[in-house]
Amino acid sequence: MTPALNKPLPEFEASATGGVKFSPQAFAGKAIVLYFYPKDNTPGCTTEAMQFRDRHKEFVKAGAVVFGVSRDNMASHERFKANLELPFELIADTEEKLCHMFGVVKNKIMYGKKVKGIERSTFLIGPDGVLRAEWRGIKVAGHVDEVLKAVKSLKQPA
Repeated sequence: MTPALNKPLPEFEASATGGVKFSPQAFAGKAIVLYFYPKDNTPGCTTEAMQFRDRHKEFVKAGAVVFGVSRDNMASHERFKANLELPFELIADTEEKLCHMFGVVKNKIMYGKKVKGIERSTFLIGPDGVLRAEWRGIKVAGHVDEVLKAVKSLKQPA
């Protein structure tokens, strides 16, 4: 079941770095930023991770937790996290369960071959467990600022 805007997220659990078990229920009461990216240690993904890292304190101050998600395994994630000194956890979605659930697996053309890849996407889940915003097929430049602005707007009375 693909999460829909303004609807509660279905229950699921995923393993993240640092031995963290992620589920929307485990972080109820906080806004959750789930950002999906293609691969650890690639230029765009490194830039995006560093931008989330550099603004992390602002996300925390706004009441949000940040999680990166890719198909890389835990060992790759732990290295990526350590190399970039990321203050947030990375979810290893090696079986693509979350990727398929959120509909971010897309056919791409790389070096003239059709491959299945992850479309860079970000999802904002409100403190009530409801999907509040989604960005799909994004460009890295300026994206983190946009997400932070959306997180801050959640605190405003509706």
